[in-house]
Amino acid sequence: MPSSSIQDRSTMITTDLEIFADSFAKDVDRGLRQTPKNIPCIYFYDYQGSLLFEKICRLEEYYLTRAETEILKTFSEDIVSCLPTDLVLVELGSGSCIKTQLIIEELLNQHDKVTYSPIDISKKMLKESSISLLEQYEDLEIISIAAEYEEGLRQIDMRDERPKLILWLGSSIGNFEQQEAIRFLQNTVKTLSSQDYLLIGFDLIKERRALEQAYNDNQYVTATFNLNLLSRINRELGGEFDPNTFRHKAVYNEENSRIEMYLISTCEQDVYIADLDRSYHFKKNERIHTENSHKFSLQAIDQLADEVGMEIIKQWFDTKRYFNVTLFQPHKEKSLLK
Repeated sequence: MPSSSIQDRSTMITTDLEIFADSFAKDVDRGLRQTPKNIPCIYFYDYQGSLLFEKICRLEEYYLTRAETEILKTFSEDIVSCLPTDLVLVELGSGSCIKTQLIIEELLNQHDKVTYSPIDISKKMLKESSISLLEQYEDLEIISIAAEYEEGLRQIDMRDERPKLILWLGSSIGNFEQQEAIRFLQNTVKTLSSQDYLLIGFDLIKERRALEQAYNDNQYVTATFNLNLLSRINRELGGEFDPNTFRHKAVYNEENSRIEMYLISTCEQDVYIADLDRSYHFKKNERIHTENSHKFSLQAIDQLADEVGMEIIKQWFDTKRYFNVTLFQPHKEKSLLK
């Protein structure tokens, strides 16, 4: 296919990511001065981190991707049949779009053309995945948005009045604290019409062994992904972390139904970060909390829908019932109040 055809069907909208870079510096400084130390997991996903996460998704231990892919392969026709005919497909945190292709293919089976708007903070990942998709599907148009979620959704709302299907896959919602997830979804629902839908992937509560193995793989890919956060601080903020003096640990907190991920200092040390012009002291075995990954019961999904003003249209499961994909729609009466 001629490259001009791909260019004609591809648009990149870039928001002010310098604000995001400034937030990175502020959040690193704030997090490393707290007790216990922490760095928000959103900063995992620079280009190198995104590539490492794609590698994690192919690991034997990481059942989440296989389970969700099984659902989308088995039920994509059923999912699309619930939707209006002319819509915009939106994805939060799109990455390489591998699972999204299953929805795109089914939309193209049922409709003449599809508009896809991935939202991601990595412009390089957006560009690479868009080119790959456009080479495969000649009836696909892509409007990529390099932004954080809320700004990306605002950009789409300004540009297209057609109904939207917003994909939030991979149980990414589990990285939010409960109140953060509720607040984000409440704000999202306020922007939606009664013709819009959300398709969200949830990792379900299961036995500890399967959960902890998924985040402590034998090839240490997840450990490398976690440690890349320190390397990113070195690259972007002039940090002097030695990743070899930290180790990865992921444990399941049963009381809070979540995996907790940490970087643990293997010795007492001080680490200087040039752009922040300060050093940070670490005791031996002191931890940096880098991620929570919450797991859900079906009751928790029901409660979430009630909290944010959505109704559940339909739910799908993999054969092991490890994972759930739920289609939501704003409550009609609440949408009419917009």
